[in-house]
Amino acid sequence: MRPTLRLLEDELIDRIVAEARAVLATLGVEIHNAWALRLLADHGARVDEPNRRAYLTGAIIDKALAAAPCSFKLFDVLGNETHDFGGDNVYFTPGSAAINILDPETGNMRLPATEDYVRYVKVVAGLPHIAAQSTALIPADVPAEISDSYRLYLSLLYCEKPVVTGAFTIEAFEVMKDLQVAVRGSAQALQQKPLTIFSCCPTAPVKWSDVTSQNLIDCAMHGIPVELISMPLAGFMAPVTLTGSLIQQTAENLSGAVLGQLTRPGSPMLYGGSPAIFDVRRETTPMGALETMMLNCANSEIGKRLGLPTQGYIALSDAKQLDAQAGLETSAGATLAALSGINSVSGPGMLDFESCQSIEKLVVDHEICGMTYRLLDGITPRDDFPALPIFQELFEERNLLIADHTRRHLRAEIRFPGPVIDRSNRARWLREGGLTLNQRARREASRLVGRYIPSQLDSGAKAELTRRMAREASRYGMDALPDHPE
Repeated sequence: MRPTLRLLEDELIDRIVAEARAVLATLGVEIHNAWALRLLADHGARVDEPNRRAYLTGAIIDKALAAAPCSFKLFDVLGNETHDFGGDNVYFTPGSAAINILDPETGNMRLPATEDYVRYVKVVAGLPHIAAQSTALIPADVPAEISDSYRLYLSLLYCEKPVVTGAFTIEAFEVMKDLQVAVRGSAQALQQKPLTIFSCCPTAPVKWSDVTSQNLIDCAMHGIPVELISMPLAGFMAPVTLTGSLIQQTAENLSGAVLGQLTRPGSPMLYGGSPAIFDVRRETTPMGALETMMLNCANSEIGKRLGLPTQGYIALSDAKQLDAQAGLETSAGATLAALSGINSVSGPGMLDFESCQSIEKLVVDHEICGMTYRLLDGITPRDDFPALPIFQELFEERNLLIADHTRRHLRAEIRFPGPVIDRSNRARWLREGGLTLNQRARREASRLVGRYIPSQLDSGAKAELTRRMAREASRYGMDALPDHPE
């Protein structure tokens, strides 16, 4: 039996959804995009153009939900299926768009550079429990205007895993779409085998900017999956109660679903979010707070009730170092996310309120992800009945270390972690150097970089990626891309 977690009864979910629909019908959604407003008006929404508000009827929302797929698949750069977003399947991906990296040598946060991003991608390539990349770091050695496309370029060049990404400008989308087409060979092939998921984030309360709404529309037009990332702050930019915050999150995500599905019915999307409570004592948005985790899990329950695959920003920490707080917050989030069946879990590696990525923490978080997968396997009888023969052998031999039953089921039943997790007794730990968690994580990250196997993407596609990226960089004054091994 697979263990599960439920926070909301179906009756409560239905009341939350009904209140969110009432908000959209009565108070409307603010949209700073003229094309989106016309689209909604054409489908029967009442639009107040001077105030940029659209009022969504129940019929419009129902039409969108009926068109939205209940699952979709994701593929790597070689065209192999890696994800099936449906049911309670769970996949982990690193947190994205960090403006800082935790330097492994100094322990201080600093701005990332291209070499940091390449190191990150090489590590992710060797982490089997991390199913996708994300554009996790924002390199500071390229112009801000190309930072979105540049991160995607490096990910597609160095690693075969699909990518969770996003664009902070309207212009960047076209370049990022073309990079994916260069990998797949054609726009049609990209639609048939999606390679990325784009994050599309409404602004609290119930608002879509020109950039985010256009990104959502563009993704729908080209068949690129999106994740709707509603970000209410309970007690600040959303009601302080978790139920009230969930109503707002539902309204924001429903408005995004309407925009995407009216643009192109059947557009693949994840019903997700990055909610948080607001800590009035410190004026912060703690992603490691238990209430934040509860909001993520409950939001996934609502998305599944609506028939959509789900996402959540969870399994991360607000700590500033790879320390006990980082471990407890990340492990709690990963466990709750897995038990809730959140399909796409974004967060491993992240510190400091989603602003810092740590490659060493990502290596540790990978072990946490592996533990949650073992938990989801549950407890299954494996030749345990009748039990008498096993216990007869135990009583006779005084142990079962080399018993046939042990050898048949050891690997399936017991998960053995990698070298980051220490299970030695103290004497052996001292003989082997007495390494701390940080030291073990640094050593493992270095080992993964050293064992990195270059992506098997066709050399012609790699050359085309570089040609297109260099052309875009030249538009913003760069004579050449930053040095990195091809």
